[in-house]
Amino acid sequence: MRKSIIITVCAVIAAAVAAAGLRYYITYKRPNIQQDYVLLVHDGMTYEAMMDSIISSGAVKNDRSLMRAFSKRELEKHYEPGRYVLSPGMSNQYIIRMIANSWQTPAKVTLRGYIKTLDGLAAFLGRNFEADSAAFAAVLGDPALIDSLGFRPETFIGMFIPNTYEFYWTASPRSVIERFHKEYEAFWSGERDRLAEDMGMSRNEVMTLASIVIGETNNTGEMPLIAGVYINRLKRGMRLQACPTVIYAHLKTEPGLRRLLNRHLNIDSPYNTYRIKGLPPGPIAIPTVTAIDAVLHYTKSDYLYFCAKPEFDGTHNFSSTYSQHKAYSRAYNKAFEEREASRKASNAA
Repeated sequence: MRKSIIITVCAVIAAAVAAAGLRYYITYKRPNIQQDYVLLVHDGMTYEAMMDSIISSGAVKNDRSLMRAFSKRELEKHYEPGRYVLSPGMSNQYIIRMIANSWQTPAKVTLRGYIKTLDGLAAFLGRNFEADSAAFAAVLGDPALIDSLGFRPETFIGMFIPNTYEFYWTASPRSVIERFHKEYEAFWSGERDRLAEDMGMSRNEVMTLASIVIGETNNTGEMPLIAGVYINRLKRGMRLQACPTVIYAHLKTEPGLRRLLNRHLNIDSPYNTYRIKGLPPGPIAIPTVTAIDAVLHYTKSDYLYFCAKPEFDGTHNFSSTYSQHKAYSRAYNKAFEEREASRKASNAA
């Protein structure tokens, strides 16, 4: 009798231990994520909001076990802001440790260039980090910081080199800007600095000319040739007469300006290269690396002019004499007017 009681008690204990073990496994150890989900935990985000974000994502297999695990580990008392990637195979315990210890997954931030202003850059950065655009704008407009990095407000946008970078989502705006400065120095140090020096140009002058080049064309094959035309004009003391710089001069008053009229050429601005000689004070956009290298490896020629081809294929006709350039311009303008007339007729039909 006693033996049977002992066996029964042992069986009950074993069953209880097994049940407890199974419950522990389900609560903490069993994989509970079925699809990738990027969890963004903002500074000051409530525990309830964080839980809602996870549960509503559909990434969790067993919501109850997740909530039970979080509650038992008292995660609501300590969780860190950050960007956390929840991946299939993760257990509740790993998720808890990840959020509690700030095991963030770095985010890839791709800067592609063409951004024209520091405000535009602030907006871009604000979309990729916890800090918003206003926080980035404040840092990007800090004269002391700009000066400490060796720039002026007009040249500062040229410090940002297009590339794909890895950042922690919670990185402060100042640390992000300082990282871009480090990348800028690494980008220029060595061969590019030597090439610029051989050309008699500073980094800012190269960046400024490269920004004009991308304003003229998206055709990477023509970029070295266009850069060469402008360098020829600089060497001869000719005005650049670069349309993208005039468009930039009108950026605040006519932000959508695409085609210049004679009245646009009269604006009193250091960016109006129809009136000033030499390069404008700084870049008119963040140039692409292709454009920067096109300036550093510009094509040597006797060309002083270029004009878009009347085929509207994105390429240009180049010429070394003004008379030849005028002929190309007339052909383009005729084709443009015919195309516009055809469009108006189509719209009226």
